[in-house]
Amino acid sequence: MTSAPPPAYPPPAGELPPGPFPPPPPGADQRPPLHRSRTNKVIGGVAGGLAEYTGIDALLWRVGFVAVTLAWGVGLIIYPLLWLLMPPAAAGQAAQVTQTPRAPHGPRSPVPGITLAALLIVMGIGALVSRFTDWDLGARGFLGSALVVVGIGLVIAAVTGAGRGARSVLVVLGGVLSLAAMVSTTDPVPEGSVGDRTYRPMTADAVQDRYDSGVGDLTLDLTRLDLSDLDGPLPVLVNSGIGDVAVIVPRSADVRVSVDNGLGEADVFGDSSDSGFYPGTGSAAWTDDDLAEFRLTVESGIGDVKVSRG
Repeated sequence: MTSAPPPAYPPPAGELPPGPFPPPPPGADQRPPLHRSRTNKVIGGVAGGLAEYTGIDALLWRVGFVAVTLAWGVGLIIYPLLWLLMPPAAAGQAAQVTQTPRAPHGPRSPVPGITLAALLIVMGIGALVSRFTDWDLGARGFLGSALVVVGIGLVIAAVTGAGRGARSVLVVLGGVLSLAAMVSTTDPVPEGSVGDRTYRPMTADAVQDRYDSGVGDLTLDLTRLDLSDLDGPLPVLVNSGIGDVAVIVPRSADVRVSVDNGLGEADVFGDSSDSGFYPGTGSAAWTDDDLAEFRLTVESGIGDVKVSRG
């Protein structure tokens, strides 16, 4: 005689039945990756990238950077650190974001915005104290006060149950402030222009002996030069304080390169070496004759250096 299987009872309240978890709802918020913006940029797109990631207006981030720079100069440390740590957005990413409608989602946590506002208030109070009293906080004092404010924001985010995105914003901000505190004794930014610069000389006489950039990306395109008119090696010095450097030389040119960069990566014709002689390619009379058409020297403080052929 066979016995009937026992009846299936529903699982107790609060327990999920076995099996795969259900997918997230279609309106779940998908936070974009943290990167430098290609569309919302004034110098390097750092403030625009922070605005896209946090939902806090880019103008507020820019005001904060300018304020901390005018107050104690630490903005010249925080901004390049973010520039270095935040990768640039992909070339087609901005267009994709603008063409794809975002799914509706719940309100963002106000904790990051309130924390940033508190940072500005503390910075303003410190600037007034330093201006009208004999008590000078200095860069380290400001960074320590800023870390205290961010720590309080993290505590509030944990107590109020703020989302992971809000907490991650504060963690990133605290990490950047900590790095800035460690390098607050570095040398000041070299003098030079502020903003991205691109140079495309058409003749050898138009090539400058020296190209200086204080803050911003610098691109030097030498591919339009007629190398047959050169009487000897053409010396070129590129000096950059903060920002990426890109130098493009003709394919047929023999180049002697020397790169000295403090914080960043060097890519010389696909090689990680920072100096050497690199013969050109092709059948030109000056190609691979052991005589360099360019003597290129790149000095960079913070940023990546790339030398390539066009």
